[in-house]
Amino acid sequence: MEKLVVSSTPHVRSNDSVQRIMLDVIIALAPAAIAGIILHNNSINAALTVAISIVACVIFEAGFQKLTKQTCTISDLSAVVTGLLLAMNLPETSPWWMPIVGAFFSIIVAKQLFGGLGQNFINPALAGRAFLLAAYPTKMTGSAAFGPAKFESVVDAATYATPLTALKESAGAVTSSDIINGFLGNVGGTIGETCAVLLILGGIYLIVRKVISWRIPVTYIATVFILMLIFGRNGAGDFMGAINELFVGGLMLGAFFMATDYASSPVTPIGQLIMGVGCGVLTVIIRLWGGYPEGVSYSILLMNLCVPLIDRFTEPKIFGEVKKK
Repeated sequence: MEKLVVSSTPHVRSNDSVQRIMLDVIIALAPAAIAGIILHNNSINAALTVAISIVACVIFEAGFQKLTKQTCTISDLSAVVTGLLLAMNLPETSPWWMPIVGAFFSIIVAKQLFGGLGQNFINPALAGRAFLLAAYPTKMTGSAAFGPAKFESVVDAATYATPLTALKESAGAVTSSDIINGFLGNVGGTIGETCAVLLILGGIYLIVRKVISWRIPVTYIATVFILMLIFGRNGAGDFMGAINELFVGGLMLGAFFMATDYASSPVTPIGQLIMGVGCGVLTVIIRLWGGYPEGVSYSILLMNLCVPLIDRFTEPKIFGEVKKK
């Protein structure tokens, strides 16, 4: 007679390791990161910002785990991904110490103090960006010339307006040239807020590899487009303006690479759709009626806080469960 072996969950296991998943994310991000470094005016400083951010995140994670006598897990590459995402949320004009401060907040405060990988309730890289934006708003909003303008020495790197800042101050008619520039990367912004085409390709790679689901990024992007088409800066029906909103700022970076963070996003299919719609609504509200030109970071962070509630009300009914009266 065969014995029935009962074991604890999980009963279904994947062959993918954390390291393999993080490597896929790095592969997906690498082209956009390289383009962001090359196309910015100060490519050397942009490259240093990326390198310092990654190294600082790895050191802080290893150091914290060493001090608390935990097993060192830097080989899973999660700290590298956090450092890369943090760097892509920083302007190329960042001083050398800024990614270090951001890395400390991202790794120690937002991740390790809550239990480490998988226990963080908000995206660590976005938490670091939000902290830096609150602590050093002037340095975080500086953006140097980009694309064709990068060779014009008359541009003041500290005051050069990003496309969203310009739209916030004075919305004008969007041309096909504006959309093409945003799509290809000839616009200002942080290191990772540019070259939308490479971010999209990276996101598609992650979806094909089944690292992330399509639900959050697709519903996020679609919600922003639909709402901008209805409540656009130049009135309802501004199709060109709605398209332009997708390619400038951090929408593509946030939708594909940060709103989909495993630990801080819903686990149910319906919950993921709610997450995407919620992020889109908040992004549009902040962009159109808030005091800040970009709304991606704060929209994702706010929805991260709602994830436990979303999961609670969208969890599937247990087979055979009797509804309580």
